[in-house]
Amino acid sequence: VQLQASGGGLVQAGGSLRLSCAASGFSFISAMGWFRQAPGKEREFVAGISWNSVITNYAESVKGRFTISRDNAKSTVYLQMNNLKAEDTAVYYCAARSAVGTVVPSNTNRYDYWGQGTLVTVSS
Repeated sequence: VQLQASGGGLVQAGGSLRLSCAASGFSFISAMGWFRQAPGKEREFVAGISWNSVITNYAESVKGRFTISRDNAKSTVYLQMNNLKAEDTAVYYCAARSAVGTVVPSNTNRYDYWGQGTLVTVSS
């Protein structure tokens, strides 16, 4: 399974970005998620979505600003990020889970596949 993330960049505080992550080489993927890692910090959960898009899960710090969605026909998950803040600056990683079900975990060890990361820099 390969996950290819894109869409990162430099944006001013209050601005928006849309990240995309395309999956390939898989037979089945259930939940997909976005995580981020800032310099000197541990990787943290941002948002996740079930295979049928019925269940979404967000970190408290991004609720109301970020929206996760997926298009199974394109094998792609998106993260729309609005009202960005300096503290959102990080490398963003997409992840996929192969276990059957609608669980959308927030722990990194519950995901089986990871993309290479895309850098988001928010200037204040």
